[in-house]
Amino acid sequence: MALYHVPAPAKINLFLHVTGRREDGYHFLQTAFRFIDLNDYLSFVPRSDGQIHRTHTTLSDVEPEQDLVVKAARALQRATGTQQGVDIACIKNIPSGAGMGGGSSDAATTLIALNRLWGLGLSRQALMDIALPLGADVPVFVFGQAAFAEGVGEQLQAIQMPPRDYLIIRPPQFISTGKIFGSECLTRDEKPTTMTFFTDWQEKFWQGKDNNPYFGRNNLESVAFSLYPDLEVLKQGLQRLKLNARMTGSGSCLFVECRDKQSAMNGQVEIDRNRSKIDFSGSAETSSGKLLVEQTWVCSGLQDHPLRYWIK
Repeated sequence: MALYHVPAPAKINLFLHVTGRREDGYHFLQTAFRFIDLNDYLSFVPRSDGQIHRTHTTLSDVEPEQDLVVKAARALQRATGTQQGVDIACIKNIPSGAGMGGGSSDAATTLIALNRLWGLGLSRQALMDIALPLGADVPVFVFGQAAFAEGVGEQLQAIQMPPRDYLIIRPPQFISTGKIFGSECLTRDEKPTTMTFFTDWQEKFWQGKDNNPYFGRNNLESVAFSLYPDLEVLKQGLQRLKLNARMTGSGSCLFVECRDKQSAMNGQVEIDRNRSKIDFSGSAETSSGKLLVEQTWVCSGLQDHPLRYWIK
């Protein structure tokens, strides 16, 4: 049996607060994760010789030994002692260095799919334990639901999300998460909030009692803007188009939360009309010589990961 075209969805961080730093360098965070229907797709063909091969990927600049998909498969082998192997192919649609969790999602889908393919029968918690050393964002994809996260991102509580559509804006910049978290400009003293406070705010917004579509802030945004000034120019340009955008994760992608798909599509049209302008008012290119917007997507928010029910 083989598994083909298995989805690995992108995520967005609805807010992201950095509340402290551990002695080992990891940061204490609070964030809300939501999956969206922009997917990478992976295929898994079993091998009987115990070998793990990456047979195809559209992410050509990552060596197999550094690929999180390969690392995830090997971590699962080590944790279970299985002698089974696999050939893995990956079609990338989620951009790298964009704050959308593409590599983490691919790793999680690998754990979930191989647990099924190899007949290992591991629980969700067992897979999450294997996922955490691969990266702080990997466990939420195994968790399988929109989630309020604390700790380094591994303490997860499910949250109910309303139907929402999102306009995703991809700039050309590739941003290293490590570079953002290692910046001297990053403040690490955001006052902690609570899940209850977040869910109460959500309820008020759904009922029209709060017009701000965003809770809190993304503490990484100002750091990214200081290192990549064109991102701030882009956000200001979007505001002039009445598109209130926020950066997801450590960047570089921005998102606009919309109440319906038509609103998101209308925003996408406005961006396309102004794509060639540095500040949507005149100049043709950014100071770096590249256009501000490389790609846009209209995506629906998901309550559940597509593979949530592959694990008991």
